[in-house]
Amino acid sequence: MSLAFGREGAHVVIADVRPDPREGGTTTDDAIRADGGSAVYLETDVSRWEDVDRTVTAAVEERGRLDVVVNSAVYLGNHSKGILETTEFDWDAMMAVDLRGVFLCCKRALQEMVQQEPVTEVRGRIINMASQMGLVGTPGHVTYCAAKGAVVNMTRQLAVDFGSRGILVNAIAPGKVPTNPLVEEFGEREPLEYSVSRTPFHRLGRPEDVAGMAVYLASDECNFVSGAILPVDGGWLAY
Repeated sequence: MSLAFGREGAHVVIADVRPDPREGGTTTDDAIRADGGSAVYLETDVSRWEDVDRTVTAAVEERGRLDVVVNSAVYLGNHSKGILETTEFDWDAMMAVDLRGVFLCCKRALQEMVQQEPVTEVRGRIINMASQMGLVGTPGHVTYCAAKGAVVNMTRQLAVDFGSRGILVNAIAPGKVPTNPLVEEFGEREPLEYSVSRTPFHRLGRPEDVAGMAVYLASDECNFVSGAILPVDGGWLAY
């Protein structure tokens, strides 16, 4: 998503706890600049209000306004289990990023957006990353499903509260998008063969599929879509 926004001419502020990709290689901000775009990395733990506040303040000071926020930070790994195996630590560790982080980033972004002059009727856009697992019950993932389900309804609630002020709030619900680092580190808990058979389209998802939806929701062509939970799943939720 960051690379796609950079190619579209956005100044991208990358807020993350680490600058380097898990799989190694070029940092995202360097990759954007190498492609002719504009980007900066700011170390940010989205579960901490102080970090979120500092990052949003820096972004606004640099460019004068905050047009689009994408809440995509997630904590998963071995903390995601069935309820009988889930400890309080597992629950708190995941909720701190997966739900509290979305809440903090939305709140701080909205503080800025409500004060801005509108551009083509829109003062700002928030794009939350939900999941198909926030819309159905997935075996063995109680905390992740609960967090993403909360993100789904927070998205709708904020769209209702802030639509009159010219702010669009939507969520993307990706389907199965395999990423090698996570598979290598934690193992593939749900065999890919099942996901392939469960997906009506002839392949699983790719990062650029999700990025394309994010770019659309951030674009001037999207001025009347709000409160929507948009699956990017090859028809998985339709099956």
